[in-house]
Amino acid sequence: MTDLNTKTQPSWCPGCWNFQILAGVKNFLNKEIKNEKDKEKWAIVTGIGCASKIFDYINLQGLNGLHGRVVPSCLGLKVGDPNLNVLGFAGDGDAYAEGIEHLIHAARYNSDFKYIVHNNQVFALTVGEPTPTSEIGFKDKTTPGGVKIPPMNPIKIMLAAGCGFVARVFADAKQVEQILEEAKKHKGFAFIEILQPCLIFHPDIGMKAKTYNLQETGHDKTNLQEAMKKAEEFDYNSVNDKTKIPLGIFYQETKLVFEDVTPQLASLKKQNKSWKDIKR
Repeated sequence: MTDLNTKTQPSWCPGCWNFQILAGVKNFLNKEIKNEKDKEKWAIVTGIGCASKIFDYINLQGLNGLHGRVVPSCLGLKVGDPNLNVLGFAGDGDAYAEGIEHLIHAARYNSDFKYIVHNNQVFALTVGEPTPTSEIGFKDKTTPGGVKIPPMNPIKIMLAAGCGFVARVFADAKQVEQILEEAKKHKGFAFIEILQPCLIFHPDIGMKAKTYNLQETGHDKTNLQEAMKKAEEFDYNSVNDKTKIPLGIFYQETKLVFEDVTPQLASLKKQNKSWKDIKR
């Protein structure tokens, strides 16, 4: 992993689940990148927030962009070089508040990049404000009376938007590594949510213990209706004795990829070139 490390010391809280995510991502990339030439084929994009600090801890080219703009930045890189392997990282505030409109259209465009959302149900970097997935009753200094609005369900939204790869895992290094391996095989946009409790502002209140693996139960990931049913098992509200939180691939379908149906990009892919290789 030495070539993927940077000299920047992580500023996440000690014990933060983001360390597990970072380890899983590096384990995955370590299998994909064997030399400097391989390295040139990969890029990462982040926005703003605790999750986006991962940009500083992985020695890859990329773009640390604006809050909510990870998806269009990823698409921009794919337009510039359709042969590039692009990983986008965002937090739930980044992805589901400022970035929700981009996320919906990412499912439509189906560009071949992978989008990883670290969901801790709170704006942790700005010390605890609720996000679109914070549960009813969640309190912080800005919402002392508790959240009154029900949380959105990103899995249901992405299924309804027509996303061809919809998955969720817990912030466990092995789970992260395995789901990225599956997403890499998928041609097109892949949405991966990682449940990642915040130790300080939104600690795990039994969430991990309520999870189970869809693939171990025989779930048919090609059945959209079944995927919707599984998505409805967890509504992102408080965990109780009856809570079941499915993990794994909810749905997967092969669809037309943006880079393949856009003639100029398809030509670059066929030639294994980027725009910088084209003489003007």
